[in-house]
Amino acid sequence: MTNRQARIFAIAATGLSVLIFLILTLDSHRQFDELTHSKNITPAVSHGKDVWHKYNCINCHTLLGEGAYYAPDLTKITQHRGEPYLQAYMRDPAQFYDENKHRRLMPKQDLSDQEITDLIAFLDWVSKIDNQGWPPRPILVTGSFIPGADTIGAQAGESSDSSMASAVRPVTSDDDPRAQGENIFRTAVPACNACHSTAPGADMAGPTLAGLATRAAEVVASPDYKGSAKDVAGYIRESVVNPSAHLIPGSMYSANGTSFMPTGYDQSLSAEQLDHLIAYLASLK
Repeated sequence: MTNRQARIFAIAATGLSVLIFLILTLDSHRQFDELTHSKNITPAVSHGKDVWHKYNCINCHTLLGEGAYYAPDLTKITQHRGEPYLQAYMRDPAQFYDENKHRRLMPKQDLSDQEITDLIAFLDWVSKIDNQGWPPRPILVTGSFIPGADTIGAQAGESSDSSMASAVRPVTSDDDPRAQGENIFRTAVPACNACHSTAPGADMAGPTLAGLATRAAEVVASPDYKGSAKDVAGYIRESVVNPSAHLIPGSMYSANGTSFMPTGYDQSLSAEQLDHLIAYLASLK
């Protein structure tokens, strides 16, 4: 190839690359309204975005992979936590985590109730953006440094290969119901292990489920029990589908008579899947 041919090739390749880039850019802009469901940007969402910037949340957290990576990515936070939990957490994070024990440094920002409500509306809008799978590994809000928390690390943004392998292990209908239930524990929406660990003493956004069956039997037998379950499996099922039926006095996992546990699993899971999940949870003795 002569110098003249090389020059022509370079110019043509550059021009073609620029043309492809412009086409892809225009195509992206064409889809932005649909991908971001901009029609759902309400005044509350807009104000919530202002709150996000006002308190410099991005100095610690990330959204859509952009931010400081010092604290958890909040892209999908409203799909992992219910609004009652987020409301209570933002009012006073110290009620949920001890700085020395959990290494959580979330400051109390003294947000107003309206700011909290609108910030949650903004985060909920963000969680529904079609981000084409980015970030490729959305960071859950539990740390893989906690035994029994088979999730992607929140503090350091690192993943545990062994825990992830367990989480994606193929499970077939021939497996023991408890094995199928353990898979559902990790793959339900929202995933149970986004809030719960199965390691003793590892309380996170929800209490540890280690020894759950033993505690369930004690609760059902207690005269203070206010639910309708008659046995361990019934109590666990009740806790999954109707978590506010019985609240543990003094628990930090509820407020104003409402549990922070998300509802709707009886709708998002089939009856068989729910049975398998209960079988697995009932095996945690």
